[in-house]
This record gives sequence, structure tokens and C-alpha cells, in this order.
Amino acid sequence: MRIAVAGGTGTVGRAVVAEVERTGHESVVLAPSTGVDLTTGAGLDDALAGVDAVIDVSNAAVWTREASESFFTAVAEHLLAACARAGVGHLVALSIVGADVVDLDYYFGKRRQEELVTAGNVPWTILHATQFFDFAAQVLRGQDGPVVEVPPMLSQPVATADLAERLVELALGPAQGVTPPIAGPERMTVAEMARAVLARRGQDAEVRVQEVPGRTGELMAGGALTPAGEFTVGKHTFAEYLDSLD
Repeated sequence: MRIAVAGGTGTVGRAVVAEVERTGHESVVLAPSTGVDLTTGAGLDDALAGVDAVIDVSNAAVWTREASESFFTAVAEHLLAACARAGVGHLVALSIVGADVVDLDYYFGKRRQEELVTAGNVPWTILHATQFFDFAAQVLRGQDGPVVEVPPMLSQPVATADLAERLVELALGPAQGVTPPIAGPERMTVAEMARAVLARRGQDAEVRVQEVPGRTGELMAGGALTPAGEFTVGKHTFAEYLDSLD
């Protein structure tokens, strides 16, 4: 089977490409480095020739609502149109647990992506995932002082390897619509994750939790970004991730 990975050079994308190839299938990377611009559609038609399924894990380092909505709208529209022209039989899109209820600017873009995918004419599956194990490290990046700040978030982080395995499993099967989300086996706050990462690095810094006012802060701290009901449980633990940092 020939599976294209939109955003295949990113953190999750590389794991997905590796999983596609590990399972004996052919991967096609959709990224600027392979001549594909997802935001304009340039190169998509040629890249999708003969592709059976597309896994969209595309991402951009944009944090305003306008930029997020613009990016995910453009990518979804171009992917859907190109998939339809190429006769791609299945589009699997990665989204975020809680993005539909927590009003963070970035999440508005994910909502728009889901709206377009579900309304499109390409058979689709949407998988919601929790934050990844390296989320705390991303939050800590660039914070080198004696005090670091993290969001007031309760999470249930998942390994990118577990996420990649599930995405490829879904791509190899029929379209399922919105499928049960995936999360790791343990709930923990981002502050707890950050303290564990700092300790493993041997860094002595105080972790402070930022104040996010209103309903958004309440939802973040109260578990809205963790799964409710049935979900796929990742096999790897945060402790294993910490061991990998050595």
C-alpha cells in the first residue's frame, strides 16, 4: 500500500513514516523538502499519484487564532481537493483531545480542519490525541533562568511511537469517521512533567504554573484535554521517555 504523510518531516511525521515502512508499505513524504507546499497545493498532484491513503500530521509553529485558522484551512482544502483528483480512498487526520471545547488560539485552527475534513468528499478518519511526551520539553525550551513557567494543564501524554502505530493502523483500514482518541496510560500535570524533565537533566529551576483566567483556564486544569469515555491506551510510559533523555 502507498501511504502519503503530510508533514512527514516533523516530529510526529517522521515517526509515522518510519511506521509505514516498518509495516512493509511505501511512504510518500509531503513536505517542502520533497517539493510539496501544503499551503498552496504546489506539488500535491504529482506526489499523490498512485497513493492509497493520506495521513495528515501537518503542523506549523503558529500561535495566533488567525494564523492557525489560515494554515489549517489552506492545508485541508488543498489536501482534500488533491486527494479527490488522485482518487485517494482514505484521509486520516490527526487532531487534539479537547480542541473542540478549550478556546486556545491554536485549537481554532484544528476545529476548522475538522470541519473541512468531515464536510469533504474523501472518506475520512479523525484521531484525537493528547499532548506528546516531549510537550513539557517544548514548553521549557528557551527558559533558562531560575524560574520557568508552564500552563495549568492536566494531561495524559502519549508516546509519538504509539501515536504513529495507531495512525498507520487506521490508514490501512476503512474510513471510520471520528474514532476513539488515543492517550497515554497516566494522567499528570504539565508542571509535574516539567519538574521530572528538569530533574532528569540535572537542572535546578522552580516550576511555576501560569494563570490562565476564565473558563479556558478551568478547562485546561480540570482535565478537558484528557479523554472522556473509551480511548486507545498507549503502551509506553512517561518514565520510559525520561530514560530516553539520558
